[in-house]
Amino acid sequence: MGCTGQSPTRYRVGIHGYGSSLRTSLFTRFAAGLNRLMADAHRRRFAVLLVWKVERFGRSLRHLVNALADLDAAGVVFVYVLDNLDLSTPSGRLMFQVVGAMAEFERALTQERVRAGLRLARMKVKKLWRPRSGVNPEPVSTLRVAGASWPVVSGRLGIGVGRAVRALQSCSKKSHWKMDGV
Repeated sequence: MGCTGQSPTRYRVGIHGYGSSLRTSLFTRFAAGLNRLMADAHRRRFAVLLVWKVERFGRSLRHLVNALADLDAAGVVFVYVLDNLDLSTPSGRLMFQVVGAMAEFERALTQERVRAGLRLARMKVKKLWRPRSGVNPEPVSTLRVAGASWPVVSGRLGIGVGRAVRALQSCSKKSHWKMDGV
């Protein structure tokens, strides 16, 4: 993209299907996208792999080295945008491994800090989940009195069936609603 008039948009369209839009770090979704990417590399469906951050591409230094070897064997050029590394030279490969080791170290530190924070919160007996938002029982009651089923009530109000049921159970006016059909 060194020439004038080129836009990264056309490149984003090409890599979007491999999981680049995922905001979660669920390993199963990550691995599925990565497996599809590597299979397409071996089928020579693309010639250049553009990676913004190395920790978004690999999970460990060993994985990074193995993936680079696979890509090199498939004839795919690996471009690491953030640090502008040229992996075709020995010094570029060395720097990439150093960056990969630092990314793995940073990820391990983050995991360690999160686990320590969770342990501390459990020791202090803190709730580790989001508090439930209150549901107004009046619309639930109105729909149930009108004969709507629990799935219909939850669909119209945009809440789960269980939340709708609990809203009515916590309501003090339990005399004019019915719980049948749960």
